[in-house]
Amino acid sequence: MNRSRRIERSVPKHSVGGIPVIRTRKKRDVRERKLPYHLLSLPAIFLSGSIVLLPAIQTIFASFTKWNGISKAKVWIGLQNYQEIFHDWVFWKSLTNNVKWTLIFVTVPVIIAMLASVFIAYYRIGHKTFQAIYLIPYLLAPTTNAIIWLNIIFSPNAGLIGFLQRAGWEITSPLGNMGTALLGVAMVDIWHYWGFLTVIFLAALRQTPLDQLESAQLDGANGWKLFFNIYLPNILPTVSLMIVLIVIYSFMTYDYIYLLTQGGPAHSTEVLSTYAYSLAFSAFKFGKAAAVSLSMGLIGSVAAYFYTWLSRKEAIE
Repeated sequence: MNRSRRIERSVPKHSVGGIPVIRTRKKRDVRERKLPYHLLSLPAIFLSGSIVLLPAIQTIFASFTKWNGISKAKVWIGLQNYQEIFHDWVFWKSLTNNVKWTLIFVTVPVIIAMLASVFIAYYRIGHKTFQAIYLIPYLLAPTTNAIIWLNIIFSPNAGLIGFLQRAGWEITSPLGNMGTALLGVAMVDIWHYWGFLTVIFLAALRQTPLDQLESAQLDGANGWKLFFNIYLPNILPTVSLMIVLIVIYSFMTYDYIYLLTQGGPAHSTEVLSTYAYSLAFSAFKFGKAAAVSLSMGLIGSVAAYFYTWLSRKEAIE
């Protein structure tokens, strides 16, 4: 008897099936408040679906067809495009160059930007001026940067290479050598990109607690100890996210390679994006180009998954 009374007291008076009416009303109110926001997001969802989703579906379908990009007829050939590109040495050369490009960009510009940002944050001298100077190459169009390097640095007639040759140095443009062409293009892109990374890392370094820095300095920590024990742990989440973004960017890179070498000489700077472009607009093999693009997108999707995972982890922490 007493037990039944306790059960009756534990159940609210205004309830349906043991579920309080107040809680149900709160959930309904929350849904009603969120409804206008969902309606406002519909145009963005429609736009994204039209620009991203529909072309993606068309690309997936085209990768299983033989199509020249002009005629309306698309011949279904199944996995033949994928079999052909997997047996094509240019595809594997392009993929290898993408991997090399990724390894270069997750090391060289990251190290340069990190050292520059730590130097500016530690000495606090002219940091605003330096930030503006560092961002100039990043703000310039890729075409402008490519023209600057082709005419002022790599030109054998009026550039730095030509000046060194006339001075007696046995030096040639790295873009004309199969062994150094990829490094030459990467040099231009690093010059364009490292300033942006410096600004990002500097913004992260400013979030370092001052009490940690003061305590470390009182304990006699020098520059390297401050960097590895104070600065680096505080900016590590930002560095991790930027590295994942660099990986995504490296497998999507196109502009500087096409502007400087068009994938040459002899495919030594060919990457997946330029390979897909040449298949589509030079050989008019749009189906095979779509297969290459999907392979490139698959790698980027894996990196994007890690980026999302790291972003959620950072938000939770």
